[in-house]
Amino acid sequence: MSSLDGKIALITGAKGALGSFVTDAFLAAGARVVGVSRSIKASDFSHPEFSAMPAELNSGEAARKVADDVVAQFGRIDALVHVMGGYAGGKSVAETDDAMFEQMLDLNYRAGFYITRAVLPRMREQGSGRILAVASRQAVEPGAMVAAYSASKAALVALIRAIALENKDRCISANTVLPATLDTAANRSGIANADTSQWVQPSQVAATLVHLASDQGAQITGAAIPIFGKQI
Repeated sequence: MSSLDGKIALITGAKGALGSFVTDAFLAAGARVVGVSRSIKASDFSHPEFSAMPAELNSGEAARKVADDVVAQFGRIDALVHVMGGYAGGKSVAETDDAMFEQMLDLNYRAGFYITRAVLPRMREQGSGRILAVASRQAVEPGAMVAAYSASKAALVALIRAIALENKDRCISANTVLPATLDTAANRSGIANADTSQWVQPSQVAATLVHLASDQGAQITGAAIPIFGKQI
């Protein structure tokens, strides 16, 4: 028996650089996965327990529709795994324009707020659930020239911690993971002359999320878990 047999997992950003690893890991652990992204298709993952749900999480209404559709089709949501996010940087606070600031808030905070708010009533009704979100090392160790990104990820960490506190009475755990630089194709092409041997493997992040979603991880809640690898 696999650790997530019979569980319904809703994964946002499911076909992204990290999201693909997370989706594959949850499917391998026995979960029924509903993958959400703007352009996702059933053919993106050749697994009988995968369902695609194309959607944008740019409003409360859009997020509620996703949650309602998942429950209507599968009866429950056991785990929300919020992988969706984005990065922009290279400007100081003084140079950061409104467009970049709003983009980081939209991708890294507001979407997380909308989808967690949408699924929580369902989890409270069933008396169980896992809320998991991918933040960043820079949420807790901000650097120069990435203030909008760091602040948006820090807001996500605070949101998930508040959810853990508010829902411990219903056996709902909520945690974030904080990866350092991930070894993805996008990072390899975008960061010149980097020592990629120091980077975190996406499979390690995915495995941590699977554990947190399982019964074995039930008592881990309110945590922001560093995954720094050799970058510690």
